[in-house]
Amino acid sequence: MRERLARLILQHFQPPSRRCYVIDARMENVSKFSRFAKYAWFVLAWNIVVILWGVFLRASKSGDGCGRHWLTCHGEVIPSAPELKTVIEFTHRISSVVDGLFVIAMVVWAGAIWYSSRTPVAKRVLCMAAGSLVFVLIEGLIGRGLVLTGNTAETLTPERPLWMSAHLINTLILLAFLTLTAWYASARRQLAFTFKASHAGVIILGALLIFLVGISGSIAALSSMIFPSGTLADELAKDFSTTSHVLVRLRLVHPILAIFSGVYLVFAVGWLKSQVTDKPGVKRWSNIISVLVVAQLAFGAATLVTFAPIVMQLGHLLLADAVWIAFVLMTANFLATENPASEAGLE
Repeated sequence: MRERLARLILQHFQPPSRRCYVIDARMENVSKFSRFAKYAWFVLAWNIVVILWGVFLRASKSGDGCGRHWLTCHGEVIPSAPELKTVIEFTHRISSVVDGLFVIAMVVWAGAIWYSSRTPVAKRVLCMAAGSLVFVLIEGLIGRGLVLTGNTAETLTPERPLWMSAHLINTLILLAFLTLTAWYASARRQLAFTFKASHAGVIILGALLIFLVGISGSIAALSSMIFPSGTLADELAKDFSTTSHVLVRLRLVHPILAIFSGVYLVFAVGWLKSQVTDKPGVKRWSNIISVLVVAQLAFGAATLVTFAPIVMQLGHLLLADAVWIAFVLMTANFLATENPASEAGLE
C-alpha cells in the first residue's frame, strides 16, 4: 500500500510531459489488449464451430470419408470426384487446419504484447494462449489416431470408447484455455488461489461432473449411432437387456448422471454466488449457468425422445459447451482479484 501511494505521489509531481507519456502508454496497452481480446473471443467461437462440425461428421457417419489416410485424403492432397462423406470429412480437416493457424497467430500476437510490455497480465495471456496451442495440437493428434486406427463411422472396436473419451476431455480443456485467454485479455485481472477448501471442493466437483457427463454423453451418442432403435420402448428394452452390447447398457448412465449433475450445478453456483457480494461477474455467470442447465436438460430429454437426429445432437453439444464455458468464466470471476495499474499492464 505504501509503495503504491509513493508511486502515485511521484507521478503527481512529474513534469506534465512525463505524465502525458504515462497516460499515452496506458492507453496504448489498453488498446492492444482490447484488440487482442476481440480476436481471442473470435478464436473461441471458431473452435466451437469446428467442434460442432466434428459432431456432424460423426453423426452423419462420414468419419471414414478420407479412408485411413492422414494428412492426405484417399492418398490425394485434394480429393478428386469426392463422395458427400468425403466432402464432409475434408471440410472438417480444412476447418481444423485453419483453427490451428488462428491459434498460432494468437500465440504470436500474445508473445508480441508480452515482449513489448513485460507485464504480469501479458505473461498470463501468453501462457493461456500457449496452452491453447498445445491442446489444439493434441486434438489434431487424436483425430489422426481415430482415422489411422479406423475408429470412424460405424466401426466399433474395444478402444473406440477410450478414443472418444480422450477426445471429449481434450476438447473441454482446450475450450477452458481459450476462454481464459480471452478472459485474461478482457478483464486484465489475476486469479487468487487463496480460497476456502469448501469453495475449492464445490468448484472441482462441478468441473468433474461436467467432464463425466460429457464422457457419458459421447459414449451414449456412439451407442445410439451404432445400435439405433426404432421406438422408445425398443430403446428402453435394449438398455435393460443383459444380451445387449455393453455400450447400449451404459448409455442409460448419461441421462441419470446429467440430471444429478444439473441439479448439483444449479445449487453449487447459487451457493458460490452467495459467498461473494462484490463480484457482479459471479452473479451474472451463475445465473447464466442455471438457465443453460435447465435448457440443456430439456433439450436432452427432447433429443432422447426424438432418437437423437443430427440437428438435436448439434444443439445438445452446443448447450453442453456453453455450460462449460460459462462455468469456467464464473470460476474465473470468483477467483479474480483486482489489480493495480502496473499489474494490469497499464504502466
